[in-house]
Amino acid sequence: MPDLSTTYLGLNLKNPLVASASPLSKKLDRARKLEEAGIAAIVMYSLFEEQIIHESLELDHFLNRGVNSFPEALSYLPDGGMYAIKPEKYLDQVAGLKKALNIPVIGSLNGVSKGGWTSYARKIENAGADALELNLYYVATDMDLTSMEIEEAQVDLVADVKAAIKIPLAVKISPFITSIPNFAKRLVEAGADGLVLFNRFYQPDFDLDELEIVHSLDLSTSSDLRLPLRWISIMHGKMNADFALTSGIHDYRDVLKAMMAGARVAMMASSLLHGGEQVIGPILRELQAWMHEHEYESIKQMQGSMSQKSVKEPAAFERANYMKVLNSFRSLP
Repeated sequence: MPDLSTTYLGLNLKNPLVASASPLSKKLDRARKLEEAGIAAIVMYSLFEEQIIHESLELDHFLNRGVNSFPEALSYLPDGGMYAIKPEKYLDQVAGLKKALNIPVIGSLNGVSKGGWTSYARKIENAGADALELNLYYVATDMDLTSMEIEEAQVDLVADVKAAIKIPLAVKISPFITSIPNFAKRLVEAGADGLVLFNRFYQPDFDLDELEIVHSLDLSTSSDLRLPLRWISIMHGKMNADFALTSGIHDYRDVLKAMMAGARVAMMASSLLHGGEQVIGPILRELQAWMHEHEYESIKQMQGSMSQKSVKEPAAFERANYMKVLNSFRSLP
């Protein structure tokens, strides 16, 4: 049978399916089921910069407020409020997953600014994580803040986090960048060992009856694959970094496309949240069946085979494709 193994961030994986950051990693029994079903690695749900800063500021406030009180006044310890998932609990979960699983566990930090909170990168490493994923999720609303300033801050953050750890570092980025290849190149130069394309921005909606802003989680579909597929295809082989494709992985065809674009792994969340671990087995079986039928001996053999540098028509990934698609459209009679 074809060999499904791959490598990502220096980790040897039995296949390219990775559970991306999601609530699925919050429970050990669910993580075990993912491993038993065949998932090759798990990315932890994210620990947010705001959670760490919130706990630090809150603890400082309450300790100072009770400075003249007797030391046993434990009722001063604050309520977690909106950031109820404490950083220490996160570290305990990393350690718990590492103890319970045989597959790699990748920690996840979500933040945008340099500061003392980045010390948690080392704490996640010390808790046993095999690698760390830094999610650069930022919504720019300040009209005086330039794109150059934002990118510089994020590149500096990557360098700061990389300097704090010895385990591999992957950086998850947004597609809303003027020059994705240049930004990616700078992140790799700052120390990123891998790039995860792309994080998804959850957009607010309006409730017209209540006249309120509402937030809802819209799971991905296979059509969401096209954006990361395009950019991994363009950047494959042009920088020394492993690519992970996330958003839109729902069946074996999506995995094949990700590998042919040049990704080392295909990360799944929406399909697992919707269908559970039961979707993993069929994807792996159909993946092997397709590879056998088309005489592929291994996943590594196909990685990058449809990237821009490998296809006969490289311009298909650029403006030429835009014009071709528009010209091919025919309106209804």
